Amino acid sequence: MAERIWISLVSNLVRRIFRHYGAALAGSIAVIGLYVASCSDAAAGEKPQFCVLVPHFKDEYWLSVGYGLEQEAARQNVDLLFFEAGGYRARARQIEQLDACAEQGVDAILIGAVTSDHPDLMQAIAQVAQNVPVFGLVNELHADALSGRIGVDWREMGYAVGHHLAALHPAGTPPRTAVAITGPVEAGWTAPLEAGLRDGLAGSAVTIVEVLGADTGLRQQLALVETAMERHPDIDFLIGSAPAVEAAVGLFVARENTDTPGLLSTYISHTVMRGLMNGSVMAASFDDPMRQGVIAVRQAVTSTSGPGTTQTIGPPIRLLTRADSNFDQIRISPADYFPDIR
Repeated sequence: MAERIWISLVSNLVRRIFRHYGAALAGSIAVIGLYVASCSDAAAGEKPQFCVLVPHFKDEYWLSVGYGLEQEAARQNVDLLFFEAGGYRARARQIEQLDACAEQGVDAILIGAVTSDHPDLMQAIAQVAQNVPVFGLVNELHADALSGRIGVDWREMGYAVGHHLAALHPAGTPPRTAVAITGPVEAGWTAPLEAGLRDGLAGSAVTIVEVLGADTGLRQQLALVETAMERHPDIDFLIGSAPAVEAAVGLFVARENTDTPGLLSTYISHTVMRGLMNGSVMAASFDDPMRQGVIAVRQAVTSTSGPGTTQTIGPPIRLLTRADSNFDQIRISPADYFPDIR
């Protein structure tokens, strides 16, 4: 029965992943071919077209970003073309997609970058931005040629979780331990998030005994959760990415182990939201990913081409806890939503 519960917890996401990712394994050539076909049809249309490039949609967080993008694009009469690189180590593929978008003459490119500062991606953005406005989306991106930046400070995302734990376990109280599970080092958000988390915990009774990182697909994050529990079976808290927390919820149910660490998520997802509501997740940082999608489309519609402000525009960060009673006001994408990936 426990195994069935675990499967049930992730079945909706898994079905979406296999339905939409099976064909993607054919490689970037097929993706670009589909892209050229779609853009040739759109060239004769009247609507502006924006490319949206993201690391992947295996992380439910990006589904809410995508839904916000689509909702605002419909209001602004803009067509969106979605592309995913396949993960945070798929830098070459994202560069291919970036170049293909520019060659097809789209009106703007919104890029959730797989890396914040790799020279190859920075050079590709600089080249493309000479002809097409490029906007940084969600992930930190140190490119001078951007026409705008949409996102939040990931240091603050980590700080919100750390500060919450510090308030629960201040200095002088019994010592507590935690493992942090995060994204890969290539991702621009992982380093500032960890720094903010440690800042928030400074002076508290909570000590981070290890930090583990990998791509934010469910399987990779589940492997890290299993590793963390093998190395540190008596930890008090597991602080993780949304997929890590999702994996931990399912793993702990399947093991029928009541002596499990408290779970805190560094960002939101559908599974994390359900965990907050049913009490299996203690807290999560919330940066309103749907709203970020809305802001991104609006900025791309109103901004002129060429380098823009270096200021990052985004919604305020708040901490959600299982004690909150206003979850009906927290907007994320519908449970059955999945974008049309080119």
